[in-house]
Amino acid sequence: MSDIKAKLEFLRAPASYGDARQPVTCIETHMSWVFLREREVFKLKKAVCFPFLDFTTLKARAFYCREEVRLNQRMAPDVYLGVMALQWHDGAFTLVPEARLPAPGETVDWLVHMRRLPAERTLTHLISGGQLAPRDLAALGDLLGAFFQSAPAVAVCADDYLARFQYEQAATREVLLRPQFELQGAAQALERMAALLQQGAGLLRERATRQCVRDGHGDLRPEHVFLLQPPVVIDCLEFNPQLRQVDPFDELAYLGLECAMAGAPWIGPQLITGMATALRDPPHPALVPLYTVHRALLRARLAMAHLLDPQPRSPEKWTPLAQRYVAAALAGADRFTCAMQDGSR
Repeated sequence: MSDIKAKLEFLRAPASYGDARQPVTCIETHMSWVFLREREVFKLKKAVCFPFLDFTTLKARAFYCREEVRLNQRMAPDVYLGVMALQWHDGAFTLVPEARLPAPGETVDWLVHMRRLPAERTLTHLISGGQLAPRDLAALGDLLGAFFQSAPAVAVCADDYLARFQYEQAATREVLLRPQFELQGAAQALERMAALLQQGAGLLRERATRQCVRDGHGDLRPEHVFLLQPPVVIDCLEFNPQLRQVDPFDELAYLGLECAMAGAPWIGPQLITGMATALRDPPHPALVPLYTVHRALLRARLAMAHLLDPQPRSPEKWTPLAQRYVAAALAGADRFTCAMQDGSR
């Protein structure tokens, strides 16, 4: 009943959703299988365990499916439709909305049910098509500003907040400096980040002391932003609350980095200026570059970590991508240095 091959075969079949005429596209990610229909999306979490999540039990997958719906309804209220039970009954699988439980079958897994969004309206797609102007981001800025205004503050002491960055720095060093990777500039970028953490420790401590850390999104990338009317943001991190506990300017530094990598370096500064106004909290000029370097090195680490998998998907992709993030980290370190020098004058 719980065999994953049988589950996937069922979920790939158009008839499983009640209309055999609609094709189903299956996309595999690091942590999920995603099944796309014309107007709907169904997401099945893999029974995997990583240092930052554990989906190995049915109870955990049920909990995190519900958490994914609850948390993402904050910025995408009409997108996350609920949770579906994958049931086994009379020798066959069925999909049952949670609202219709209990049902005669045995629940063997859980899926998140979503409305499918138009891919051509992602921030990534609009950037690549050169279809964006500053005025197009006004509604997104309003959404993000309102979200962080209402997001609850997280009580984290200054030492613990700084330690989170130091921990990530150590983990990133362990991956990027592996001899088999031969990643150019990685050692220099890591040395620069270590110096930034020393010089910018006071900035990070101050953010924690002032309770600027919020229960945010945690994975604010342009492919998760859809410029609809109104815009929506999907795929927040549901599986690890600490990874979602962020300074709003850390989130926007990350989004700005990803937009710059995609070819639109102006987006980050515009959204950061708007956030400073919305929160009445202009950040120190060196804070965003510090967050940007941290995020760039983290992204380089995550890229190269794919090559540590027993059978990495698209292995040719990860080293060039990590190399671009290392270059972005070095550029961000230069901006941090200039900002600190300007601030001391």
